[in-house]
Amino acid sequence: MTTRKRALAGIVLAGASAVVLAGCGAAPEANPSNSASSFLACAVSDEGSFKDHSFNEAAYGGLTKAHDELGVEVKGAESHSTEDFNPNLQAMVDANCNVIFGVGFNLIDPINAAALANPTFNFVTIDGYVTGDAKNLKPIQYSMEQSSYLAGYLSAGYSTTKVLGTYGGLDIPAVTAFMQGYYQGAQAWATDHGKPVTVLGMDASGKATSFTDPVSNFGDTEGAKAISAGFLAAGADVIFPVAGGLFASTAEAITESGSTTAVFLGVDKDIAVTSPQYKDMVLTSVEKRMTQAVFDVIKQSSTTGFDVSAYQGTLENDGTGLSDFGAFDSKISADLKAKITSLEADIISGKIKVTVG
Repeated sequence: MTTRKRALAGIVLAGASAVVLAGCGAAPEANPSNSASSFLACAVSDEGSFKDHSFNEAAYGGLTKAHDELGVEVKGAESHSTEDFNPNLQAMVDANCNVIFGVGFNLIDPINAAALANPTFNFVTIDGYVTGDAKNLKPIQYSMEQSSYLAGYLSAGYSTTKVLGTYGGLDIPAVTAFMQGYYQGAQAWATDHGKPVTVLGMDASGKATSFTDPVSNFGDTEGAKAISAGFLAAGADVIFPVAGGLFASTAEAITESGSTTAVFLGVDKDIAVTSPQYKDMVLTSVEKRMTQAVFDVIKQSSTTGFDVSAYQGTLENDGTGLSDFGAFDSKISADLKAKITSLEADIISGKIKVTVG
């Protein structure tokens, strides 16, 4: 990450949370001018690091992009447990941040409470929503079922066993939307080709059933590995872990199984790029393009002012989509690639409706 020479370093926040990048100079007032040089953009992570190669890192990338391109100052507080959420948010208020991002579904209640308690500050909830009467809270949400549908169709077409697997890090809508879309896309391939496709981790109605330990909150490495190993033993050759950085556990399970054909899909970022050691196992990634959304909010807020209207990332506005196929590009037929392009157009037009719930 890029920091300025006067960046504050090594500050430890309440709740054992570290500031990973701090702005220089005096912190701005709650409602300073909108000049970029005096604008401070801040973020509080979900449990985990801003270097998780997944969700938190993708969101924080928007702050670093704004720092580099717009000259704004940035601060980030990493949450190591749910108990860190409230003190981290308060630390950002105390720092007089101009806009404060809460990264992840788990921060919905804390950031709604913080917004109500601090009406002169601007807050953004990523993967969240407004639960009460806060007038200073902007939701950033994503239709991840859309891109996951494409991933499910691709996986079914690529698979030789026609057995796929998917699991989540938590049983929450921000996770199950991926899994439900994936299941529907796989079953669409099955319908188109008259061949059954099994999606382990989902029941016959398309409900997600396989999750790692919720207490670990995307940190259950052994659970993720055990689930993946079970999928592989049951014949799965494509696995879709919707569990942040736990894709590494799936990769480990594949390696230990001795399989030379099994692959997995990433989520949130292009895992083949952010974790290149796995590039020969990553069929594609279902991207939640948070970096650009966060950057856009900061750019607007620092120039024309903060806007609480909701942002919805879709295939149409490029808020979500599949990564390049990388090492697997030559292994995916031209017909399957063309079909994925066609399906994307049909989802955008409304001809195909991917359902969640």
